[in-house]
Amino acid sequence: MSRIDWDMERLEAMRGLLEERGMRSMAVADGGGVVWSWHAAGGDRLSAVYSITKSVLSLLIGIAIRDGLIGGLDDRIGDYLDLPKDAHPGFGSIRLRHLLTMTSGIDWPDFDKPYWAMRRSDDAVRFVLSRPVAHEPGTVFAYNTGGSHLLAAILAAAAGSTVLDYARRKLFEPLGIRRVKWNALHGVHEGGTGLHLTTADLLKIGMMTVREGVWEGRRIVPAEWIRESFRPASKGLALYKPPIFGRYGRHWWVAEPVDGRPGYAFALGFSGQYLAVAPELGVAAVLRRTATTRADSLKSRSLLDEYILPAAAVMRRDGRPFSG
Repeated sequence: MSRIDWDMERLEAMRGLLEERGMRSMAVADGGGVVWSWHAAGGDRLSAVYSITKSVLSLLIGIAIRDGLIGGLDDRIGDYLDLPKDAHPGFGSIRLRHLLTMTSGIDWPDFDKPYWAMRRSDDAVRFVLSRPVAHEPGTVFAYNTGGSHLLAAILAAAAGSTVLDYARRKLFEPLGIRRVKWNALHGVHEGGTGLHLTTADLLKIGMMTVREGVWEGRRIVPAEWIRESFRPASKGLALYKPPIFGRYGRHWWVAEPVDGRPGYAFALGFSGQYLAVAPELGVAAVLRRTATTRADSLKSRSLLDEYILPAAAVMRRDGRPFSG
């Protein structure tokens, strides 16, 4: 098995940049444990992860399918939720895979503009189900936190419990995660945001996915689910400027290999909260910063691409560099 010969000088070179970039907390790990960490406040605190919530929800959906609570990705919304009588007929064609890949076709203008109206509504689930369906499901990518909230409602209905209770039993407790908060909208935990975790616990989730769903010898998430989640289902926002996004899998973003740097999957929260996992390297990293603007996510992403991943030089057992 390959090992990491870390360039610690490169990692340490980041320290002088962190405060000016608004960073709050960072940690990097490989198969041997935490390699490097930094916290602006001197400690690791429970705080919002914003849209990283979506990627955690994806893991829970995979677990629920394995456990037989959800039939599969071709199940329809109406198999779990009561559609309003006046719902657009297109909702009858939307399957779980469309919600997971952000290709549901629900009318949801860029960039996630209906989100705040959904939050202010009397019933967030009904708000989403009352939107028009503008495109044939599976044909057009549109970033849609409302679709993520439908997934949370579906999971709660299938599990017969709250999303948080299910997450505690099936994901958080097996990983040793005890400090967690998850906001709810009208009785349903938010599928697209609202989760609060520490950096150390986010890193546990990342390393579990690097190990394809196994933690301390215990299978938590199906390996195939993680592999497929990290495989691009659409071009997503790969051409977005500044380059803070990527292609899109099952509620995970995907960065393609560039100039010798391996590809990686990542969960992204507003303004540069990143949970990045590079299975080829066996590395996970968490980067968190003060929330400012969407474009400021680049202040985190560039640390990942220019310092953290280049610092991970993979070596073979015999000490030779790994080049393929």
